[in-house]
Amino acid sequence: MAQYSRIEVANVMKQTGLVPLFYSSDIEVSKKVIKAIYDGGARLLEFTARGDFAHEVFGELNKYVLEELPGMILGVGSVTDASSASQFMNLGANFVVTPVLREDVALVCNRRKVLWSPGCGSLTEICRAEELGCEIVKLFPGDVYGPDFIKAIRGPQPWTSIMPTGGVSPTRENLEGWFNAGVTCVGMGSKLVKKDANGKYNLEQIKSDTRLTLEIIKSVRQ
Repeated sequence: MAQYSRIEVANVMKQTGLVPLFYSSDIEVSKKVIKAIYDGGARLLEFTARGDFAHEVFGELNKYVLEELPGMILGVGSVTDASSASQFMNLGANFVVTPVLREDVALVCNRRKVLWSPGCGSLTEICRAEELGCEIVKLFPGDVYGPDFIKAIRGPQPWTSIMPTGGVSPTRENLEGWFNAGVTCVGMGSKLVKKDANGKYNLEQIKSDTRLTLEIIKSVRQ
């Protein structure tokens, strides 16, 4: 079961401002990448479960996190239905992210008081997600809508917490645009967790880029 309540997860999302996204079918690679992200200062990771047997990798990765990385909150993304959400929660997922608004996922997550964040693309979807108990709405794909969309949403709804994913990069200009528009946090995948020309992860680069991104976010917010 989850080690962190949905309120605790939401607070860490708000405090750090960054949710790295990552997936690999290789458990040993996954351990090294999450350790680099952790050493860079991030305290959340969305494991984007997009491959066969992803639940098996997630289960082993979560055991590693619980034993070796105190304070790291591991959640799961790319979840498409309630059955999958329940399966990952049984493996200890602390939050669940979906690409679209799924009410069946809301029900199973709320039952266990696990934070869920659905991908929304309209004010109507965002309002429905909040009615279903969503703390932080995922704007996806973020680059399709942009910071101006978030400004427009938060005009009539200043209470809405939004996490754009897609189109977010670890540069001051990009992050200033999002945070000045009023986002609560940002989701960042391949722009942060990069592979080199040989298809391997540069762990030191991931560590330093994570640290720099968090520093930029902190500076932008001041």
